[in-house]
Amino acid sequence: MTAKLALHIGQAGFETFMAKEAGRALEKGPGWILARDSGQEPCFAHLCLLEPVELKAGSVNALAGSAADYFLQTSVGERYERPWPLCFESARLEGLAARCRSVAEAFRLRVRRMSRVMKLAQEGRPDRGESRGLFVFLTDFDRAFAARLVRAGGQRRMADDPRAPSRSYLKVEEAYLVLGEAPRPGQTVADLGAAPGGWSYSAAKHGARVLAVDNGPLKGGAAGNPAIEHRAADAFKFRPRIPMDWLFGDLLDEPRKVLALVRLWVENRWCARFIVNLKFGRGDPLALLQKVLSPRAGIASRCAVLRARHLYHDREELTVVGRLKAR
Repeated sequence: MTAKLALHIGQAGFETFMAKEAGRALEKGPGWILARDSGQEPCFAHLCLLEPVELKAGSVNALAGSAADYFLQTSVGERYERPWPLCFESARLEGLAARCRSVAEAFRLRVRRMSRVMKLAQEGRPDRGESRGLFVFLTDFDRAFAARLVRAGGQRRMADDPRAPSRSYLKVEEAYLVLGEAPRPGQTVADLGAAPGGWSYSAAKHGARVLAVDNGPLKGGAAGNPAIEHRAADAFKFRPRIPMDWLFGDLLDEPRKVLALVRLWVENRWCARFIVNLKFGRGDPLALLQKVLSPRAGIASRCAVLRARHLYHDREELTVVGRLKAR
């Protein structure tokens, strides 16, 4: 049986890795590839539009009309009783984001007679997993792909906090979506390599108690935070006195060294969950991905949940999240 097509959407500049994960790109552009659907949640593709339909038109109204016709035709006989995702996005071409917004506005005018259905529409990317709604992605000014089904990896743009001491705050907030949970009041977090404190600040903001381990200083909302204890120590030599609910690690060291540290914590059950970043730089991220997920790495076999993603806010790095199996 021939695999069905999917439009894979990720960060611009990482299309080669999206294509390697999918097997081969039939077509590609900035931040997207058209390829076969593997049926899996990929690392580099944030969204996979399943069995997309190509829409071609020379104007905003014509594109919006094609999207509306597609939505109306595929909605025949469908019952809308709960919120559903409505997502309009575009490739990274100058001026295309503005055109996408105009198409979305014109689309809403075209389907205004479906007022009850549209009141249930929730704009933006859906949660991780498969969702049914309407997803439209403009690859150019006169071309788009539309689909009713999407597979999402959990990646999305997060809202900044002016008190967060670094941009890395956005990465850990996004990583919670990939894992499916965030720190909560009463839990403990060991943040290794914490400075300047973006991840520690995030955990404290969610109500957890944080042990921030780093020889460098904390800044911004992490400095002097009553929920954060700063421990001046080497992240790789630190050992907790009691098990922690979370292990955080946004470390600049080579991935092999960071993975060995995570394995140590997992094998000794010093944490119940973890979020770590692996910097791949000029290395092969897909080889690194295979190493992370391989049972031989000593991590996968001990985890009930293990996911690796190239986040919306990641650069040349992978974010790995996991939850250990119960005893």
